[in-house]
Amino acid sequence: MPAAPRVSPSDLFTPEQWAPFQTRSAWKGPLLVAHAWAVIAAAIAIGVVWPILIPVCIMVVGTRQLGLAILMHEAAHGALHPNLKLNDALGHWLCAVPVGASLAAYRPYHLSHHRFAQQPEDPDLVLSAPFPVSRASLRRKIVRDLTGQTFFKQRLLLPLALMRSRPDGAADRAHNYEAAVTGRSVLPFLGINLMLLVVLSLAGLWWAWFVLWLLPMATWFPMVTRIRNIAEHACVEGSSTDPWRAARTTGASWWERALIAPYWVNFHAEHHLFMHVPCWNLPALNRAIARTPKAAGMERAPNYVSVVRTATGRPAP
Repeated sequence: MPAAPRVSPSDLFTPEQWAPFQTRSAWKGPLLVAHAWAVIAAAIAIGVVWPILIPVCIMVVGTRQLGLAILMHEAAHGALHPNLKLNDALGHWLCAVPVGASLAAYRPYHLSHHRFAQQPEDPDLVLSAPFPVSRASLRRKIVRDLTGQTFFKQRLLLPLALMRSRPDGAADRAHNYEAAVTGRSVLPFLGINLMLLVVLSLAGLWWAWFVLWLLPMATWFPMVTRIRNIAEHACVEGSSTDPWRAARTTGASWWERALIAPYWVNFHAEHHLFMHVPCWNLPALNRAIARTPKAAGMERAPNYVSVVRTATGRPAP
């Protein structure tokens, strides 16, 4: 069971050059968590005041729900706060649980993904191995996401399947990704969402929980999660043998960062090269690597439209 090939920071940087990238912050991680919730609250308020903007608000809220999952991912790497207890509390209760995940279940799963990235033992390989697919196949997947079918499967059918899983864990292995992300935190997820519903109901806005919190989670959130998963690893030639090609970095315009790829998740090649660098340092790391000869071997895409074209077997324009 060989681990994925690695790169050392010393291959590119002096200790002085590398030090700023690995520095943890006591305030940046909590500020990002507060930002995610502030954007969600603002989008809900805008949807309440101007109902005509509800479709846009659904997209914004769904993307920030993905943002909470991304910040859970930061916590899995111990990057949200230097104090591990506070890091885990923020990552679990304010990021993972509200979107139905469990930091305790996600962390070992995700670190295994890093250890065996794109190897047969990689638990995330099932997300990238099927690509490229036909345009019709991807269209069917996106329709399932946007019509709530993916949500129904993950939030109802999967927990039921896990409760009936065999002692050897075969049912768990068949749903590794979904179990780690959505199948292990059912009661806390229901509790947090009940609290949100009660708060909005006391404000006379019970409907906003359904339309501006649950509906984004059931539609836009699964769809942008799928696009993010495709962008990170699908159709990257040499990803199993070359650490410089273990993942893809995707260019993201302002609207893509707002509606598809929050909190620098698009810098995934840099993250796989140096997984302990906090997400807010990834843009600077990207620029630093770009000044080295090794940068030419990295997989990059100009935008998410280009990624979708590649994932459906079409050349980029």
